Amino acid sequence: RACRCRIAGNQEFQEEQLVSEEASVSRRRFLVVATSVTGAVGLAMTAAPFIASFRPSARAQALGAPVEVDISKIEAGAMVRVQWRGQPVWILRRDPDMLGRLGDHASVLRDPDSKESIQPAYAANATRSIRPDVLVVIGSCTHLGCAPVEKLQPADAELGADWPGGFFCPCHGSKFDLAGRVYAGVPAPTNLVVPPHRFVGDSMIIVGEDTGVDA
Repeated sequence: RACRCRIAGNQEFQEEQLVSEEASVSRRRFLVVATSVTGAVGLAMTAAPFIASFRPSARAQALGAPVEVDISKIEAGAMVRVQWRGQPVWILRRDPDMLGRLGDHASVLRDPDSKESIQPAYAANATRSIRPDVLVVIGSCTHLGCAPVEKLQPADAELGADWPGGFFCPCHGSKFDLAGRVYAGVPAPTNLVVPPHRFVGDSMIIVGEDTGVDA
């Protein structure tokens, strides 16, 4: 009987040992899986900013996108400003009086025919525009990139009785006429830049795109 008790006791001990080993194996498997999952999550979290750095932001995409401008609401003689690629773009709706003042001061301009300035071929004309009444220029002085101010009315008190209207850079004194042409004897070396643009019908301009525009 004592022998049977010892045998039974040994069997119970062996069974308990087997259960303990199986539990230990299960625990090790759980730890391996948990560690692997944690490592994968950590790697993903670490990699996320790195991967995201390759994606252009919405703002970066917007800066390079063409800009649509409804010019039907711009009154004759008025100007609006928009942003394209981080640059100010001016759209001036010139009235007949403004257009008439473009031809009477060519002798005081540095580049009256826009031969040394930047503009698309379709804007290399006397009005520097597709349509004579609509001027589209980048509103940055070609000297150091300052922001000129509009002085659209003739005979401005600050610029003198012979001023025909245009733009004035107060930083260093550069002057531009109503076609963005630079005056001689000022720091700015060239006319205001005309960006690529095109018309969609009579009332819409797309700045930054000129597919299909004839030179």
